[in-house]
Amino acid sequence: MFKSSIHFNISERKVLLRIIDVFAVLTILYAVSNFFDFNYFIINKENWKWVFVLVLYMSIFGTIFELYDLQKSSKLDKTFANIVFTASTTVLFYFLTPLFTPVLPDNRLQILYFYFSIVSALFVWRWFYVTFITSPRFHKKALIVGEISSIQSIVEAFKNSDPNYKIVGFINCETKQVDNIKFTGAKEFSPTEIHQVIKDENISEIVIASYDSDSITPEIYRDLITLLESGFPIKEYTQAYEEMTQRVPVQFVGKDFYKYFPFSRSNHNKLYLFFRRIFDVSISVIGLVVSLVFLPLIFIGNLIGNRGSLFYTQERIGKNGVPFQIIKYRSMVEDAEKNGAVWAQKNDTRITPFGKFLRHSRLDEIPQFINILKGDMSLIGPRPERPRFVSELSSVLPFYETRHIVKPGLTGWAQVKTRYGSSVDDSLLKLQYDLYYIKHRSFFLDINILVKTISTMIFFRGQ
Repeated sequence: MFKSSIHFNISERKVLLRIIDVFAVLTILYAVSNFFDFNYFIINKENWKWVFVLVLYMSIFGTIFELYDLQKSSKLDKTFANIVFTASTTVLFYFLTPLFTPVLPDNRLQILYFYFSIVSALFVWRWFYVTFITSPRFHKKALIVGEISSIQSIVEAFKNSDPNYKIVGFINCETKQVDNIKFTGAKEFSPTEIHQVIKDENISEIVIASYDSDSITPEIYRDLITLLESGFPIKEYTQAYEEMTQRVPVQFVGKDFYKYFPFSRSNHNKLYLFFRRIFDVSISVIGLVVSLVFLPLIFIGNLIGNRGSLFYTQERIGKNGVPFQIIKYRSMVEDAEKNGAVWAQKNDTRITPFGKFLRHSRLDEIPQFINILKGDMSLIGPRPERPRFVSELSSVLPFYETRHIVKPGLTGWAQVKTRYGSSVDDSLLKLQYDLYYIKHRSFFLDINILVKTISTMIFFRGQ
């Protein structure tokens, strides 16, 4: 019988961070209200509404300022900066909604008590999390079993996906063994010592990295069955990859592709699509009205910095491969593509100084609310690409055309998870995220994307 190791899955760590954030803040506020002359925020059953609003703001702004990004949460400097942003914005909005929160105290010193109590609680708990929970003792340790041809790419793909996930080693499951195989950071073990490896290395799960299950030797197959029957976690590599990265690993999908694309029922759910359309129209109308505030600034900036037409249209591919004309604020010099369409590059000389501001702030996308109202696009979905690039990418990237089974979006899962792409490799990464969204899309994921889009705009991670 294997010995269960202590570790936290990705979803468990995210839940842990949120729950203990709330617990730590409420605990210190309760303590301060009892031990000091502090009565602004008193926790009791009559004031449950105050607690609810505070927790709601913390959750929203913690997400926006990436307090629950596991990569950043494992680094003290990143975490502490995000705590200050989250606490400051939470407290500010809490003060600005007096209908749902307590009236501001006459003694303004209590405002400082309130603010520093929240900051201190989050600091102490996150220091404990970084120091202990993300330490190697809580890492999930994996053993890969598969063919050598598959293991190399799997090790590379998993290497930087999760700071708490470590591939300890691998076992070649093929009948014909290859000598002197070496991978950086992963040690090869003998197929006959799988049980001993699990015990000695404190392995948490086994990942099967095999394109052909028939290549697994009968001995290893019997060992895996025995482990499975004893309750030991065994995952197929695409399943582990998707859970860890929130991407569909199209580069590992073969002729049995239909196993990996059980697309979300929401893609054909009439009620979901109906409410999405109402949401699209409502947000687009609000967005266009609010954009009138920025229009004079953009007009003057374009007049001085771009010196050309304010708008431009360009053909893009929409749902079911149907082309449409996308509308944007112009960010490049006029006749930027007189010699033909090319990828936009980092520090692209065709982008004007004011155009860089528009792209980084995402303000150049505002006119696309018109495309959403027309039904060409949705608020959330894969970004629409140009016909030439669609043709090129479809010829080299598997399942690229699958992006077109839903409407393209103003923002999307790929846009909030990656930076702007300018190559085939970048497009592959974005495709993985796009397919993940199509596969799992729901109201919850849509809201998550909208909140993360605000983070993208705040931290200027636009194109």
